[in-house]
Amino acid sequence: MKSIIKKTILAAGLGVFILTAAGCGKTTEKIDRGMELISSLKYSEALDLFEEALEEGEEKTLAYRGEGIAYMGLTRYEDAVTSFENALHENIGSVRDVDFDTNYYLAAAFVKLGRSEEAKSVYDAILAIRPKEVNALLLRGMNNLELSDIDGAKADFDEVISIEPDNFNRVVDIFNGLSDHGYETEGKEYVLLAITNYKETMGNFNLGRFYYFLEDYENAAMCLEQTRNENLWEGYLYLGKSYEATGDLNYAASVYNSYLAKDSSNAVIYNQLGLCEMKRENYEAALTAFEKGKNLEDSDVTQELSFNTIVAYEYLGEFKKASVLLDAYLMTYPDDQRAVREQKFLTTR
Repeated sequence: MKSIIKKTILAAGLGVFILTAAGCGKTTEKIDRGMELISSLKYSEALDLFEEALEEGEEKTLAYRGEGIAYMGLTRYEDAVTSFENALHENIGSVRDVDFDTNYYLAAAFVKLGRSEEAKSVYDAILAIRPKEVNALLLRGMNNLELSDIDGAKADFDEVISIEPDNFNRVVDIFNGLSDHGYETEGKEYVLLAITNYKETMGNFNLGRFYYFLEDYENAAMCLEQTRNENLWEGYLYLGKSYEATGDLNYAASVYNSYLAKDSSNAVIYNQLGLCEMKRENYEAALTAFEKGKNLEDSDVTQELSFNTIVAYEYLGEFKKASVLLDAYLMTYPDDQRAVREQKFLTTR
């Protein structure tokens, strides 16, 4: 790894660092168009524009950064690392917001490559300059879990909670991170602490989802039912999932459908409805839900919806269709090991 991080720390150590716009007076026309293409998942086309931007003298920091993000989208993580490092090398002198942003992307690329020690070095560097940067603390904690450093992870999570004690979304992130790595008991401790300190003021939505995490589905449903008039999509999500957990799949499906009747633009709810219909063995209904969700082009859940669509076709016995979709899926998400295993399965059908 190049000495970008040490350089960044040194730049900050010289005194007050200046946070400025990255443009420095240079044009960013092609960079801006490239970023628009990235938002449309057109990564290869975006790369062409960033290359032109570099050749034509547009702001190099932003061009290399955009290039790195495009490579991330193409799962070319080694190339992404090189681009992000190039972006950081372009900055001489003061540390800017764009440099912190780029370091976050660099760390994410290292995480994707399984280079957790290098990712930790990046987060360490950010926190050396901004010791109370909650996002960096949270992400370093998650990275420590990858390194099997539960004590280091909890130290970072504890610091997050001390800085933002009533930010319940942080508690959710911490719980999910710990649970995903096999530390569900430790995750529940953070949830219980939040309930102990803020039960009277956190509201029915937060209390309901926290009860859900604690597997107290009856109390979760009771709290979340009271949030229906607020039309919170996450409230409906956790309400439906609470009923799914109790085995009442019919009512859970009705919860999701009742929300979609009010707002048909939520891909996450469509995805969960599809999963619920799969449990009910209503595979046609599941497929319809997944397809409607995909049509919304919500990049946050596009991958999950695409994979679930393939599985639905498999359950419907349409293996040829599933295989064609899976081949296309793996071209976009080649590092998804679930899909690789699914492809091996389909070759036997």
